[in-house]
Amino acid sequence: MPVIVQKYGGSSLSDIEKIKKIAALIAAQKRLGNDVVAVVSAMGKTTNQLIEMAKSLSADPQKRELDMLLSTGERITMALLCIALNDLGIKAISLTGSQSGVITNDRYNDARVIEVRPFRVQDELAKGQVVVIGGFQGVSYKRDITTLGRGGSDTSAVAMAAALNAERCEIYSDVDGVYTADPNIIRDARHLPEISFQQLQEMSEAGAKVLNAQAVQFAKESKIAVYARSTFNPGRETIVREAQAKDITSVIAIVHETDIIRIVFNGNRIDDLLELLEKRDISIKEFNFLKGNHSDRSRISFVISKKNIHSRDKTEKELIEMFGEKISIDDSLGAVSVIGEGFSRDNKIITETLSVLSKNRIDIYGLTTTSFRLSALIKKEFIESAVNVLHKYWIEGK
Repeated sequence: MPVIVQKYGGSSLSDIEKIKKIAALIAAQKRLGNDVVAVVSAMGKTTNQLIEMAKSLSADPQKRELDMLLSTGERITMALLCIALNDLGIKAISLTGSQSGVITNDRYNDARVIEVRPFRVQDELAKGQVVVIGGFQGVSYKRDITTLGRGGSDTSAVAMAAALNAERCEIYSDVDGVYTADPNIIRDARHLPEISFQQLQEMSEAGAKVLNAQAVQFAKESKIAVYARSTFNPGRETIVREAQAKDITSVIAIVHETDIIRIVFNGNRIDDLLELLEKRDISIKEFNFLKGNHSDRSRISFVISKKNIHSRDKTEKELIEMFGEKISIDDSLGAVSVIGEGFSRDNKIITETLSVLSKNRIDIYGLTTTSFRLSALIKKEFIESAVNVLHKYWIEGK
């Protein structure tokens, strides 16, 4: 039978009644003759509550113990969903990330999936059972429980779909797919019925919360179509799949991110800086390096997302103690990104985006580009204005 992997987010599982509804949806899919693997997140705001509990005991919780704690959220959900499914007459079994064969590196709080060995999952499917897996978690090659960072259940689902050679992967949440901008900011944001892996990956890296960037990478490598849907309001969906390259320059979405920190370092101890961040398991992006005229003087800048940092104050203190005035830590900035295709073919996207922001008196403090994205750092208080004017120019202007 064809295998379908479904992922249900925390907002879709926030109470017992919703869990019952999801059990009914899974049961209906099973009765159609499909093998179903359901990957679940923790109920509602459980993960945030667990983090708050840990921080009430320590300002800097041990990362290993924090992962052990956070992994319990998904375990509660998966057990309850299996209880509901079995009550409907659908045989179901719950498996943790480690029981499912999700192997990660040894980076706590933001681990990366190395491989998936789904032997137990395949055995249970062969018995006719629905397999419910706790998302967001795995086991390191050192046999420690690890978590995959915010949005990690998406990665669990797509990685499992790839390992099982599933027919498709369905991502269910409280939104019916991908939009040209955040509908909470842009009332007239347009629904995108289809988007390429590369475009969505750039959106995710730039702050869009539709699908985790690592999940998109797995889907792209395995060429598995992903369907982003609303859990309780069926109808529209966004299909994410491989698209043919087009010989045009186009913009499809405007994305923003506010939970970031920009770090600028002037000096020659770049290795020491990066070693400290690696020791604290902090990932960086938008890395820029500039060699000065003097051999002992260089300048680097990069951005850190706050979402997976649970000991920010301690890390900032260490950086300042080690590098003093040579390092600048700025959390007053956010990023607004233009997403599309063919940006490297000419300078049109850069020049026109800069012009739009300049005309609206929005200063830029940093700029990075790829073939699919242009990201500008601006003051957080101007983020909504920037999203509005760029959406009007690039999307509504069409």
